Amino acid sequence: MSTEIFVGGGGENYGVAQGLTLKYANRHGLIAGATGTGKTVTLQILAEGFSNAGVPVFLSDVKGDLSGLAKSGTADHKLHTAFTERASTIGFADFSYHACPVTFWDLFGEQGHPVRTTVSEMGPLLLSSLLELSEAQEGILNIAFRLADEEGLPLLDLKDLQALLVWIGENSKSLSLRYGNVSTQSVGAIQRRLLVLENQGGARLFGEPALELADLMRTNTDGRGMINILASDKLMAAPGLYATFLLWLLSELFEELPEVGDPDKPKLVFFFDEAHLLFDDAPKALVDKVEQVARLIRSKGVGVYFITQNPADVPEDILGQLGNRFQHALRAFTAKDRKQLRMAAETYRENPRFSTEEAIREVGVGEAVTSMLMKKGVPGVVERTLIRPPSTQLGPLSEKDRKAVMVSSEMAGKYDETLDRNSAFEILKTRAEKAAMDAAVAEEEADEMEPALREFNAGRRYSGSRVTRSTSKRTRASDSFGDAMTKMVMKELTGTTGRRMVRGILGGLFKGR
Repeated sequence: MSTEIFVGGGGENYGVAQGLTLKYANRHGLIAGATGTGKTVTLQILAEGFSNAGVPVFLSDVKGDLSGLAKSGTADHKLHTAFTERASTIGFADFSYHACPVTFWDLFGEQGHPVRTTVSEMGPLLLSSLLELSEAQEGILNIAFRLADEEGLPLLDLKDLQALLVWIGENSKSLSLRYGNVSTQSVGAIQRRLLVLENQGGARLFGEPALELADLMRTNTDGRGMINILASDKLMAAPGLYATFLLWLLSELFEELPEVGDPDKPKLVFFFDEAHLLFDDAPKALVDKVEQVARLIRSKGVGVYFITQNPADVPEDILGQLGNRFQHALRAFTAKDRKQLRMAAETYRENPRFSTEEAIREVGVGEAVTSMLMKKGVPGVVERTLIRPPSTQLGPLSEKDRKAVMVSSEMAGKYDETLDRNSAFEILKTRAEKAAMDAAVAEEEADEMEPALREFNAGRRYSGSRVTRSTSKRTRASDSFGDAMTKMVMKELTGTTGRRMVRGILGGLFKGR
């Protein structure tokens, strides 16, 4: 089996053939370039190469074009002649058409198998970023996660978190003594952000069955790596949700996979398209998290490749860790553009044969300025490269073909039906019902004692002493108030955006698990 992925080669005015060494493929990479310069095809041929080498791949399909990986290219395609000519020019003797093994995933469960995680697995840091919370609001969210752990309240879906936040809001004073200021206004703000997330379809991300990472790291019967494609065209309408989900997935891989050192080939390659969405206006804590994952996940055998329009979209500390680079053309119409072009050129190891800056400006569609890691992980000299043609279909798969792939998939049926097991929402609801029943029993016992109490007081009328009880009017008023509040609590708990809970009834909800 080959130890590298053939990327492209030369011809007149081009350099030597370029290959991505599998041993260094887990040291991450960058695919950059302006719109329409060929980034998608470069991603496609890399996915094909990794799959053929037995390496599973995860990528997001932002425009729908990458679904064609599931189908073989054909000789009747309008670019067939151009493909064969380029293959001959760059010395790609093994060029042929073939399909790759593909599994389709979709957060909304429409163009692929549903993919979910739980609120607990997402964690307060990523969830705070997704909801765009302030520091004070993030603090309250951390309190909610702490209470859930301490009191045995599983946070699986959004209604679990909403029910817990309702309780926190109504018990803010007592919780403030333990955890610091718990503002009901901040609790309300978090609830409103959760409502916005629901309206964006984010509620579908949370629940069970949750995604098992092993299902992303499969090979088929031929030993080729499975290419997992996340349908992201609709997901891009909520860019924060898109970026947070992919970062969560990276974090889960980092947390769960064992250390493997430097394997002969990666265990998984992860392509992060539209990478600028991850860093735009991101808080420092989140950027630090990405840097940590990028720095350490290579020892887990995972390679991460960022795809973006401009290298400047990626923070410098992370950019410095991306050893394998594919730079398509950059526009340079303004002073700012020229500055960014110059900065991009300075990140490459110079080639005395040409100016890197000029090459980045001049390369055409399907061409790139490339630099691969060589022996001992040393960056290779920058080269101008003609990218090899794809073996799979160029362009999106038809709806009929997509459905056929989904029906025949090993994942068919595993994630399709949502599970709603006993969790925080159900537990809080059960405790509220028990509290209401206890209140009703106490009321009945008091009513049963009323005649005996009146008789006892009548016998003591002339002795000057009397056992007193609240008047019937006051008692009935209190009972009516209690009934009304109990009904309100039950109504709020059965909704997904409840705002109030009665402290008198629910004050003891966390006594016992």
